[in-house]
Amino acid sequence: MTIRLRPVSEKDLSLLHRLTSDPEGGGEFEWYGFQNPHAMRKRWAEDGLLGDDHSMLIIADGDDPVGFVSFRKRVANRASHYWEMGLIVAPERRGKGHGTQAQRLLARYLFEHSTANRVEASTEITNVAEQRALEKAGFTREGVLRGVGFRAGEWRDGVLYSMLRSDLAPSSD
Repeated sequence: MTIRLRPVSEKDLSLLHRLTSDPEGGGEFEWYGFQNPHAMRKRWAEDGLLGDDHSMLIIADGDDPVGFVSFRKRVANRASHYWEMGLIVAPERRGKGHGTQAQRLLARYLFEHSTANRVEASTEITNVAEQRALEKAGFTREGVLRGVGFRAGEWRDGVLYSMLRSDLAPSSD
């Protein structure tokens, strides 16, 4: 398995739509209702889903797209920002380490291409698989966020994770 991150191509748009707007594609923790089927294609045509403040990259196993990562710039104060990240792996590819590797690659990418000192990720408190993946990727659990997310008709607790620039393991390249 050779996981890499790459820009979204036009042929990836159907996978992105499936993972963000299909209850089977997103899975239990990522289903928030149907989405505008044209919005992602429109944004892709405008900026390739690579903006200064919000971007998406494809998680690829060799040439095979298996999911995506997204990241958004968050202002910490007048002098600094950090990155908030997330991902969805296709249901048929879950549980094989793709997410763990993609999270590690994305953190490295963000630290190498910005001055940010922090990358954070959060997940629902019952999403134990994602918590394990974040910890294997080198993220530190910071705490529980009570009632932070609304999904499937109810408010749910979340768990916040972070990685600081100094936490990133040296590259084995």
